Amino acid sequence: MTEPLPWWPARFVRALTAIGVLLPAKGQGSVVSLAVGAGRVDATVQDGRPHQVRIGLTAFGKTDWAAITHALAAKASSTVLLLGGELPRDVEEIFKAVRLPLFPSSAREVSLDCTCPAAEVPCGHLNAVFSALVARVADDPFTVLALRGRNRETLLEELKNRLISAEPLDPDDRSPALTDVMDTFFDCGQAPGLGGAAPLPAPRTSFDALLDQAPPFAITVGGEDVAELLRPVYRAIAGEHGP
Repeated sequence: MTEPLPWWPARFVRALTAIGVLLPAKGQGSVVSLAVGAGRVDATVQDGRPHQVRIGLTAFGKTDWAAITHALAAKASSTVLLLGGELPRDVEEIFKAVRLPLFPSSAREVSLDCTCPAAEVPCGHLNAVFSALVARVADDPFTVLALRGRNRETLLEELKNRLISAEPLDPDDRSPALTDVMDTFFDCGQAPGLGGAAPLPAPRTSFDALLDQAPPFAITVGGEDVAELLRPVYRAIAGEHGP
């Protein structure tokens, strides 16, 4: 039984299938080389003799990527994951927010070419390259971004530079830059009030405040209001002493 694909390659396959580019057909030959760059995949498929295969995808320009990087830097949770080497799923939504599709949304964005004489498109050699490309995406989801014009190293460098150059909202803010605290971003100290840590200062709340805020109970027990019957229990839990 075939193992299900991880999320990123499965989403990639679904997008290509939806626009009729990737069809459920068996590949032909053996992919002996595969290079992914901005807007294109170049591969060699050995099938008796070598065939050169090219898959093209519209790559975004410098202005588009500036908008994408700005949107990525504005979302802290995504930025932390990206700088940690993980591609979060909501990156697709961030692309949509700047009106740019991460995955191809039309067959017009994709071009297919193979040097074999087969009339059908995609031919078996193209299908073989698609399978190899899906495996590459499974191994490194950043491959999808590389096809759109930014490889992992370039994107992360631009993201770091944008974070470093960003002005603080408060000119007196002395908080460290996110890039300086990546290693301890998710660390936390001792919880207030535990292990000797000082509790957070706050006004004292009555032990039975919750009962005072609850709506009236529709029933009584032995003629007594339920809230009044529960007050001794709340007093005992809080360690209060009273009549």
